[in-house]
Amino acid sequence: MGFDYEPDRFPVVFWDLFGEQGHPVRATISEVGPVLLSRMMSLNDVQEGVLNIAFRVADEHGLLLDDLKDLRSFLTFLTTAEGEKWATQYGRVSKPTVGTIQRQILVLENQGGTNFFSLPTIKLEDFMHIDKDGRGRINILAADKLMQNPRLYATFLLWLLSQLFQELPEVGDPPKPKLVFFFDEAHLLFTDAPKALLDQIEQVVRLIRSKGVGVYFVTQNPLDVPDKVLGQLGNRVQHALRAFTPRDQKAVKAAAETFRQNPELDTAKVIMELGKGEALVSFLEGNGVPTPVERALIRPPAGRIGPLTAEERRAVLDASPVKGKYDKAIDRESAFEMLQKGLPPEGSTEEQKEAGEPSQAGGGGFWAQLTAILAIIFGTNRKRGQRLTAGQAMARDITRTVSNRVAGQIASDIGKSLGGATGSQVGRAIVRGALGGMLKR
Repeated sequence: MGFDYEPDRFPVVFWDLFGEQGHPVRATISEVGPVLLSRMMSLNDVQEGVLNIAFRVADEHGLLLDDLKDLRSFLTFLTTAEGEKWATQYGRVSKPTVGTIQRQILVLENQGGTNFFSLPTIKLEDFMHIDKDGRGRINILAADKLMQNPRLYATFLLWLLSQLFQELPEVGDPPKPKLVFFFDEAHLLFTDAPKALLDQIEQVVRLIRSKGVGVYFVTQNPLDVPDKVLGQLGNRVQHALRAFTPRDQKAVKAAAETFRQNPELDTAKVIMELGKGEALVSFLEGNGVPTPVERALIRPPAGRIGPLTAEERRAVLDASPVKGKYDKAIDRESAFEMLQKGLPPEGSTEEQKEAGEPSQAGGGGFWAQLTAILAIIFGTNRKRGQRLTAGQAMARDITRTVSNRVAGQIASDIGKSLGGATGSQVGRAIVRGALGGMLKR
């Protein structure tokens, strides 16, 4: 190819869901949500419905679901006499169904889920730093152990992509992306995925470009990627395929048909003739039109080829810009601890809080009164039993969804001096009251 190969050094950060070969990557149960969590645990529709009830009731009663012990203890609580009163309006939660979910939680724990579901959660901006030479940071996720738990791996990657989609602002069509994502073994995302999940993947892939994020799916067989997702991918690099079986022949044909045809190239024939370092390529031109397929040589990587030694990896981790930020797990006061202390009576519901009446948790007290005062200040209080207006109902539904995320950040700051659960309760009151007041006005 006419150049001499000299390996270069690049800014790299290592990550690992298990915290063994890189910085831990964590998320809370609430952040992942019932849909992805159900897929991770292979739940059926009935079991997923129970999980949705648990999330809804926990949200309405201000209980934080951070880790697996929070989820397990709250599911068990919902099967008790007191818990059934809380969930009455959403349907009965049966003990056999909860027992099945509990067994799946145990499987998830054995796969390493305990390491992933905890605090502190990953901050997306830590993936997108630029070094002093103007080069982007390369984030490498250790997946050798994670690959043995493909459902955890696939669900984590999809969750991370969804987080980027939700949190990054619209940037239109930037000259270069903020972040480029490479999903290795991409077939794991789509294996046994329900239609609703495939629709979600398609939507994220289609729209995330406007957030400045590029996505590449890496897989050995193009048949592994559904057609409606494949149709969203503009840039294509296809290495050699060999056709020994009918399925292989189908894969060759499918790969050839995904390219914009070149009249001077028999795409299906060339795919089977490619050697090492060769590929068929097609990229989007400046006006967004894919180029005709061409046979090309692939430039070797500019970094060193081959695995790091344990000493080299340790040196990179010691010099990491995020060293110490995620390495130690935090267990704040959440659903498990609240259930251990004992919960307020059934009457202390979300409706009562929105009415501005002090909660009975802990005998009323300063924080309960502050919650009531904030509700009055921001205009969300009403008489008990009074029906919600359309605007108030919309405000309630929006704030229940938004407050978990926003209040979680507020709680992480306030909680340093007040305690995580207390800070979160104050945060929820502020967010719910402020948004409710704005929508009312």
